[in-house]
Amino acid sequence: MTDIAILADNLRKTFGDVVAVDHISLAVPRGTVLGLLGANGAGKTTMVRMLTTVLLPDSGSGMVNGFDVQRQPQAVRRSIGLAGQYAAVDENLTGRENLVLVGRLNHLSKAVARTRADELLAQFHLVEAGKRPVRTYSGGMRRRLDLGAALVNHPPILFLDEPTTGLDPASRLDLWDVIETLVSDGTTVLLTTQYLEEADRLADNIVVIDKGLIAAEGTAKQLKSRLGDTFIEFELHTADEAARAAELIGGTLAAGTIVRLVMSDGPATLRDALNQLTTAGIAPAHVALREPTLDDVFLSLTGTSGVNS
Repeated sequence: MTDIAILADNLRKTFGDVVAVDHISLAVPRGTVLGLLGANGAGKTTMVRMLTTVLLPDSGSGMVNGFDVQRQPQAVRRSIGLAGQYAAVDENLTGRENLVLVGRLNHLSKAVARTRADELLAQFHLVEAGKRPVRTYSGGMRRRLDLGAALVNHPPILFLDEPTTGLDPASRLDLWDVIETLVSDGTTVLLTTQYLEEADRLADNIVVIDKGLIAAEGTAKQLKSRLGDTFIEFELHTADEAARAAELIGGTLAAGTIVRLVMSDGPATLRDALNQLTTAGIAPAHVALREPTLDDVFLSLTGTSGVNS
């Protein structure tokens, strides 16, 4: 069996005049996490839907667990678990009943489905809650149950489409721990996210998508290194002054009144920038040095800050 669990080759998908995914290729080695990072509308969910056989690509091909997503869709579906942006569980059933139902839909016997449901309730710390209707669950509990449902059939490959969207920080951290445990046990994960911190922590490799195209790819460390070792951050008094300063020194205008400049030439970069601003009559309110983050990478690639960093 190939060492590549998920392979996309030149996938393209359009909706009318809108190009959602424009000839994207990627590969996910077994037992690793690929973070598909991008803002809303970037094409992340469309990629997941094509690779999980929900959508047919206009062109290109995809292989999941060695099976062709177009010619062998049933085999692909047997190989994967899928958890979308919103918990796909029945609110009127208990947590246990939801998991048993999913097991039966996956052709498990009643006894095996019940046993598997109990195992997953214990794994996701939902044993007591498993007796209650899902409508009584918190958002974090619903998301854990949804992830459990995606794992009923022991899939070797898991697709997580923005799994922590809308969760509070504590629930998000809890779910990250669960994902890390799954990967340590050998599960391959393709994770789409808008959370830069999530991609930084979980992903072995990151693909940044912008307007249906790959803007960059690499490890978090590699992506950060593209921006230099250190950033200079100038805080100006007004947005107009910040815009003038960014144009003058060749920096990047961030949110509000912040201008960021890569410190490419060491202290000389800071000296030259301050000289240019002084000559133009611009006096920064504050100047700081800091290491680049994944948010800086996202900003430099897409022109927008990460939605949630």
